[in-house]
Amino acid sequence: MQVGNASYVGPADLPGELPLFPLKGVLLLPRGLLPLIVFEPRYLAMVDAALSGDRLIGIIQPRFDADDTVEEGSAPLCAVGTVGRITAIAETGDGRYQVTLTGVCRFRLTDEAPPAGLPYRLGRVVYDFPVDFEPRTGEDEVDRAAFLAVFEAYLDANEMEADWDAVEKASTEALINTLSMMSPYGPAEKQALLEAPDLRTRAETLIAITEITLARSADGAPPTFN
Repeated sequence: MQVGNASYVGPADLPGELPLFPLKGVLLLPRGLLPLIVFEPRYLAMVDAALSGDRLIGIIQPRFDADDTVEEGSAPLCAVGTVGRITAIAETGDGRYQVTLTGVCRFRLTDEAPPAGLPYRLGRVVYDFPVDFEPRTGEDEVDRAAFLAVFEAYLDANEMEADWDAVEKASTEALINTLSMMSPYGPAEKQALLEAPDLRTRAETLIAITEITLARSADGAPPTFN
């Protein structure tokens, strides 16, 4: 699998420790693109360190049962995240970075490593999602027509438009993963989409969440996105 200028064949091509960037409600999936504005000093230092090394950063959510008063940088973390490679970066001129991460694969957090004086967190990880290294795996098992029907119903209910030419040209994997990442749902739903074992399950999960949201809207209840 090619990501930027790097090739990742399997778990052996990735490090056992990752710098961790905890972000609530943010989802990165393999081969997906995640734009970020980085401004906190500890995460600026993380990006600098990544650029001088393997350019890899672990995106992971704080746990949902964490105390809301605890900042994301020190909250307990979910068990599964995604490692992303920095594939684009720009300096804004005011001390920030505009960064694009391209998803490589999911990881399971086994422990946190001592920070060793670093301002950011380090995780010990394993990569036990082998399907992530094979692009477009499982596309034949997805009911693309059913997925698109629910997507169209959601757009209609929210008076939104889509570029249907682009949608039709997109691979099934790219379509499902991009819509999962862009979906307006809350952290728990995003984590369920992340941890789906295969593409079909992710598509079915997104369909189910969307149908629940549409049903609530039809009943006059406000959608729950948080």
